[in-house]
Amino acid sequence: MAPSTVWEILKNAGIDPAPRRDGPGWAEFLRSQAQGILALDFFTADLLNGAKVALAVIEHGTRRARILGATEYPVQAWVVQQARNLLMDLADAGTRVKFVIHDRDASFTTAFDEVFRAAGTRIVRSAIQAPRMNSVMERWIGSCRRELPDRTLVWNQHHLMTALRAYEDFYNTHRPHRALKQAAALRRLPANVTDLDRIRIQRRDRIGGVIHEYRLVA
Repeated sequence: MAPSTVWEILKNAGIDPAPRRDGPGWAEFLRSQAQGILALDFFTADLLNGAKVALAVIEHGTRRARILGATEYPVQAWVVQQARNLLMDLADAGTRVKFVIHDRDASFTTAFDEVFRAAGTRIVRSAIQAPRMNSVMERWIGSCRRELPDRTLVWNQHHLMTALRAYEDFYNTHRPHRALKQAAALRRLPANVTDLDRIRIQRRDRIGGVIHEYRLVA
């Protein structure tokens, strides 16, 4: 249904437009709180011996992605353990989290949320059929699918995790991000190069040539 149709229905019913919000919009909130936001989501990977579910997380501020694990059955005990492992990793890295964003998947149980609440983190559940509320995570899953599972025959869970770990390293240390002015999440931009004629590029293949990395030769 088009927005104009909804507007006509509300107008004919005598319903006035909603008042303008006094506080910041969702996009403004994400930008202002980016350094303290984590986004999580599940995604499926079609393996030759059966589909598996992987759980990933991304930091809004740095765009660092983490593959938490993969399983065939994301039961509560497994999901809660992934949350505990994540908090330990974040503590070791000195990362402070104020908000965790995830959708309303039944696998994100109350026990899962309580792990974060106990650490002083607020849980924000995205609205129904509103993928833009978790757009950073959704965009990462789309990139991962296009660049790895859609182009690779993955045999089993061990093969999947090996490939995902390699992609995680590639994404965090090499893949440029527009939000970071073409830097990678864990790699600063090199100093400005002025003599373009002297630049030499070296290619490195990852995951059997599925992904290519290009670096300046020293």
